[in-house]
Amino acid sequence: MSTMQQAPSVQWRCENTQIESDCACLIHLETKTPIVLWNEGVKQAENNCACSALSSSLTPKAAILKGEYWHHPEELFQQSLPDQHTLLFNPYGMAGPVVLNELALALFMEYKQPKVLDQPVAQQLAELGLLQSVDTSHLIPDSPSTTLTAWLHVTNACNLRCTYCYVDKSDEAMDAATGLAAIDTLFASALRQGFQAIKLKYAGGEATLNFGLVKTLHEYAEQQAQATGLALEGAVLSNGVALSKAMLTFIREHNLRLMISLDGSEAEHDAQRTFVNGRGSYTHVMRSIDRALAAGVRPHLSITITGQSIDGIADAVKFALDRDLLFNLNFYRDHEATQDVNELRAGDERLIAAMFAAFAVIEAQLPRQSLIGALVDRSSFAGPHKHACGAGHDYVVVDHQGKLSRCQMEIERPVTDIFSAEPLAEIQLHTTGFQNLSVDEKEGCRDCQWRYWCAGGCSLLTYRVTGRNDVKSPYCNVYKAIYPELLRLEGLRLLKWRNN
Repeated sequence: MSTMQQAPSVQWRCENTQIESDCACLIHLETKTPIVLWNEGVKQAENNCACSALSSSLTPKAAILKGEYWHHPEELFQQSLPDQHTLLFNPYGMAGPVVLNELALALFMEYKQPKVLDQPVAQQLAELGLLQSVDTSHLIPDSPSTTLTAWLHVTNACNLRCTYCYVDKSDEAMDAATGLAAIDTLFASALRQGFQAIKLKYAGGEATLNFGLVKTLHEYAEQQAQATGLALEGAVLSNGVALSKAMLTFIREHNLRLMISLDGSEAEHDAQRTFVNGRGSYTHVMRSIDRALAAGVRPHLSITITGQSIDGIADAVKFALDRDLLFNLNFYRDHEATQDVNELRAGDERLIAAMFAAFAVIEAQLPRQSLIGALVDRSSFAGPHKHACGAGHDYVVVDHQGKLSRCQMEIERPVTDIFSAEPLAEIQLHTTGFQNLSVDEKEGCRDCQWRYWCAGGCSLLTYRVTGRNDVKSPYCNVYKAIYPELLRLEGLRLLKWRNN
């Protein structure tokens, strides 16, 4: 988070610490000056979805032209915060929520009518999108991802039988020849389409059951990254029941992220994440998380909310906060393998109540790092975006046989394979089934002030529930109900940690 002073002559001190949100924080030594607080970068928790790698770089700043007239945006979300602070959020701006003290708000209010920027703080407000040029459009620009993300399905085997899993389990696994060919294909495709980076998600099944291949593939990908000049990220997506010290050492030494699934307190987690013999996996996951932390690996937690686990979500959030771990909250998604949809669907009212309960836990223990990037399902307030995920655009799933799909939840419906001349182009041009449309093309979304932050929700879920691609998410009412509280929490967090 950052602050901005009214004039360059006043004194400031810097207490910046290299925390997960990568803030740069300046705190004024006096009290009678306008103060503006905002996040310059938001880290996203790792997840097991097709979410694009939204930028965590510094907040884009609006261009300031001399002599332009600026005024309040037509739609602006505003909330009161403690000690005469106010949270402002422009749903059509490029920045996230911003907190102003009383003096900064008074300066902001001077721009109800258009006027020229005449103070440094006013210019800062304009750069953050809280003031807009009279010629500014409501539409955000297209901003294609610079990262190609790939899910590598290294095995179809799993040691758990989770109630909401969509994978048709078998003992089949990816072999080295297929995996290495997939890496070659991904790097070649990324270069042809002008991507600057590749992110590999090693998954399954359960990726740790074929961890020797994970090591082989990632070491090869590191060589390819060095040879091509493409940046490389990697993540291991795991159920967390069989992580060894050797695996964790490799993950740490190769700077891989680790995502572990945790779905509530012991009773709720064990109700839906069981071993083949029906026993719950909670105690095994706890041991793995402790082992990871001892090995210097800070796992990201993926918390899936279903009708079975919903009562334990606040406990899972408390667990993550106690250990200062990033996490994301995911809503259940219908799929063809679901045995009891009614049991797994939570319903809007229960979901909203559970999210408010989780938010209450967060408010009582506000973390240093921002959670706003991945706290509400497929919504992300890390930055405005037109697509909820990268499926069909900058994301591809490679199964254990080398077949390619648009989404891991469609892994049984491959579009092409790694030996195609232009596999990524085939993925992008595929027109059968669900389509990952821009939120501006969706009925019920086009005029919604929140549309560039939820981006219409999961397109695959919407298609499966409604049979249409051009309508809003089935979770739309849930999103709208909890967004104001999400923003308030972020405002409180900025205030709490404004000194460091």
